[in-house]
Amino acid sequence: MTPRRKKITYIIVGGLVGLSLAVALVLYALKNNVSLYFTPTQVFNKEAPQGRSFRIGGLVEAGSVKREGDGLTVHFNVTDTVKTMPTIYKGILPDLFKEGKGVVAQGKLDANNVFIAEEVLAKHDENYMPPEAKDALDKAAKAKAGAAASGGASSPSISY
Repeated sequence: MTPRRKKITYIIVGGLVGLSLAVALVLYALKNNVSLYFTPTQVFNKEAPQGRSFRIGGLVEAGSVKREGDGLTVHFNVTDTVKTMPTIYKGILPDLFKEGKGVVAQGKLDANNVFIAEEVLAKHDENYMPPEAKDALDKAAKAKAGAAASGGASSPSISY
């Protein structure tokens, strides 16, 4: 190999190593900052990360919103109609935050399996729901209907 080819080879190899290192660092940074979305059922099934921030979404359970005397701390339940997750948030809630409406909260689970929210997002439109939330609610409704159908007494079939 001529000295010129060696030099070009070293430059190419060095560039590939540098590019690989840059890609690895970017992927590592993204891995630590990705906030995944989970439903209360998935959280109870231990699918959510422990000790890491994630998002929980569903509906604010009717009758569950309770405010503390400081005016900022709010206790409420997030449900996917199958499981319910107790949630605590300290801060100003969005104007659209209401019982029975969609909500996405970002935070962590504490030792008592209470979700400590750092941020709360309310559903902004009557027709909009994140695809993950819609899928989760649809699955929960099907599971609930399937459990009710299999748990109840079977009705006699009538043929004419």
